[in-house]
Amino acid sequence: MNFQPKGIIPAMVTPVTMDGKINVEALRKLTNYLIEGGVHGLFPVGSQGEFYALTVEEKKRVIEVVVEETRGRVPVYAGTGAITTREAIALTKMAEAAGANAVSVLTPFFIHPNESELFEFYSAIANATRLPVLLYNNPGRTGVSISANFVVRASKIENIVGIKDSSGDLTLTAEYIRRTDQKFSVLAGRDTLIYGTLCYGGKGAIAATANVAPKVIVEIYEAFQAGDLKRSLEAQFRLAPLRLAFDLGTFPVVIKEALNLIGIDAGVGIPPVGGIKPEAKEELKGILKNMGLLK
Repeated sequence: MNFQPKGIIPAMVTPVTMDGKINVEALRKLTNYLIEGGVHGLFPVGSQGEFYALTVEEKKRVIEVVVEETRGRVPVYAGTGAITTREAIALTKMAEAAGANAVSVLTPFFIHPNESELFEFYSAIANATRLPVLLYNNPGRTGVSISANFVVRASKIENIVGIKDSSGDLTLTAEYIRRTDQKFSVLAGRDTLIYGTLCYGGKGAIAATANVAPKVIVEIYEAFQAGDLKRSLEAQFRLAPLRLAFDLGTFPVVIKEALNLIGIDAGVGIPPVGGIKPEAKEELKGILKNMGLLK
């Protein structure tokens, strides 16, 4: 398949109103803010997008709005992860019908399938769609880890084109890269490890902090591609405090709060996730000011 995920792809938040409805106007504003910030793709309804809290109709609406507002300027990668194979296939078909250019499929969660079962899960999804498929490894959230052996095997399926690795284990990320073909895209999913992933030969990142600071993260990637490793690393270090601020609230609300502070109405977390405490908000403001994102 002639499709290679690369560059900086924000894992988009899902803006909601105070009564829990999708805030379409804010979603459109966010889409344009990110594209104008130089990103190379968009990833709605992933972990940062609170996929686990959205109905199928809400997921469809989010994908449709992002596709419509993007107007073909960058690829749209829709999150279609689910616990069961049949649900993941249904979501993938829905995303394809909604106009997504590719899908990113999280491993099952709550259950712990063995590698044979996991391979059947991904191969069934890949066979059910014409879209490129990204594996998504996030063992800290799911309890399921994708091994390097598994990735080598899965990469042989024509439309499985890459993996987002949020493990935070750079050795594992490097093994994915070392043991797969150059056409297979390994993308950082831990925002503090974008530079390191690029050094090993990774193709980019799917990054939650890119919602707030797209230009900083794009600089990590583009400076690296231009051979300016010093500037790339400096941009990575500028970004680090924002990613490390995730502990100021319950995931994924900190990025929503940061967007609210810079003027994009992302709303609050979908209950039971709430906001952050006043003292945490002040700390977050300080981080944004130091990054030049807030006056």
